[in-house]
Amino acid sequence: MNKPLRRIAIFCGLLMVALMVRSNWIQFAQGDELRNDPKNRRVAIERYGQPRGNIIVDGKAITGSKETEGTDFKYKRTYKNGEMWAPVTGYASQAYGATQLESIYDGILTGDDDRLFFNRTIDMFTGKDQKGGNVVTTLDADVQKAGFEEMGDKKGAAVAINPETGAILGLISTPSYDPSSFAGNSSKDAKAWSRLQKENNEDEPMLNRALRQTYPPGSTFKVVTAAAALESGMYDIDEKTDTPDPYRLPQSTTDLGNDGNHPCENASLRVAMQWSCNTVFAKISDELGNEKMIEYSERFGFNQEHFVPVRAVESVYPEDNRPQNAMAGIGQASNRATPLQMAMVAAAVANDGKMMEPYMMDQLVAPSLNVVEEHKPRELGEVASAENAQKLQQMMETVVEKGTGVPAQIDGVTVGGKTGTAQHGENNEKNPYAWFISYAKTSDGSTPIAVAVVVESADVLRDDIAGSKLAAPVAKAMMEAALDGRR
Repeated sequence: MNKPLRRIAIFCGLLMVALMVRSNWIQFAQGDELRNDPKNRRVAIERYGQPRGNIIVDGKAITGSKETEGTDFKYKRTYKNGEMWAPVTGYASQAYGATQLESIYDGILTGDDDRLFFNRTIDMFTGKDQKGGNVVTTLDADVQKAGFEEMGDKKGAAVAINPETGAILGLISTPSYDPSSFAGNSSKDAKAWSRLQKENNEDEPMLNRALRQTYPPGSTFKVVTAAAALESGMYDIDEKTDTPDPYRLPQSTTDLGNDGNHPCENASLRVAMQWSCNTVFAKISDELGNEKMIEYSERFGFNQEHFVPVRAVESVYPEDNRPQNAMAGIGQASNRATPLQMAMVAAAVANDGKMMEPYMMDQLVAPSLNVVEEHKPRELGEVASAENAQKLQQMMETVVEKGTGVPAQIDGVTVGGKTGTAQHGENNEKNPYAWFISYAKTSDGSTPIAVAVVVESADVLRDDIAGSKLAAPVAKAMMEAALDGRR
């Protein structure tokens, strides 16, 4: 073979080797990545090639699957009471992917999870279509329905937790959306999706306000400040505080006053909580200092993310100067919290100071009904001693018995609560947010539910915006639903 032909042969041989290396690299090294790439249409076709498993509440499916025609996607997702349950389920769409429980447990719901290998093997040998497993939630349908209906046309959110276990009983965000409306891949689905996007809908119905939105917690945060006061050993529940009314904010020429004609001057913690005295709690926050307030807030879960298993954004107690720290102690300034976080605050107090990890997945169940994963309640830490937590309970129960939280009273049940009306906008130019956090005790001493509710806006006059008027009825409805038959 002459020299030019030999060079061509060697070059062609190198090209063949390179082609073989590249082919093997794609098939083996990058195979899984390419198979699971969201842009790979075969992934979606396979995902919707059989009915998905279901998300379960109270033993009943709140999701389903429907056979389609005229498309390479054989099935599409359906939802029962989609608007009510969307903050829990998220969505599974042929065109737009999946979120929340639908996304986190996609492998279980499609049957692709490695823990369902035995089931897939049996289906392969028997010739049956692959089946997905189910996600069993902790949600209580009656609690969810009561809160959703009571919220009505208001914009806001509510979270209910079992204080003793951390199980989430209700998770509401309004306005909401129906995931069924864009579960397919048609032009109709595309129009429904477009209508729900932030740029086309100022109400942001797809925003999960319960987990992904933070608000100034207003006076509901005074429960945390009261816990810090008791834990510091500098205050006690019925001892008078040396607090002027109005109170001059530190390093400032601004005087902080109180709403209404209540006995806030030198008020004890109990009285200050009963009438939501800004002056007392701002002064406590200043006397404890920013570092201590951060420390006590973090006991309750501030400044950290929570996964339920859906990720909740971080609630923040900020590093700040003295006057801003005083205001943060009454839930203003840069203090921000999710409704989940404030439900955790109420639950920890109700559980004698023990904070449980919040969760809403109880079990993952294979198509054979075998349990492949089960959540076990886990304690996150102690927010306050049992003695001090019980003092906080006395204070919150006084609020409902004869303070600002009277509308949350339930016959035959001990209810503890705290109202809040949080300023919003520069110089408080926008309508305030209405808050209420609470818990309910049965006659046997158990505490099956704690609730946090925030109302962003409602069709009422500004003067009628208050936690006791707008948020407390939602919390009361959810508590009554959880207590039905247990009083």
